[in-house]
Amino acid sequence: MTEEKRKEIFKNYGKSIYNTGSSKVQVVLFTYRINHLSNHLKKNKKDFNTERALVKLVGKRKKLLKYIEKRDINSYKNIIKNLGLRK
Repeated sequence: MTEEKRKEIFKNYGKSIYNTGSSKVQVVLFTYRINHLSNHLKKNKKDFNTERALVKLVGKRKKLLKYIEKRDINSYKNIIKNLGLRK
């Protein structure tokens, strides 16, 4: 991921370039990494370490989404819609 792409994500979801730790930003970054690892696993089916890392990332993202859903349902719905996630 390029630095410009990261800054754009921070600006869109974190409300400033310096808000890098908000749960919304983390969900977006996890989604980007999950998509990247999924594409890698389509080519390398026997890479079990990457598969394990992917499962852990999906679990982390799920927990963060549950947290966001409890705190602010509207931002949860926006994130789900923007990222194209199922729920």
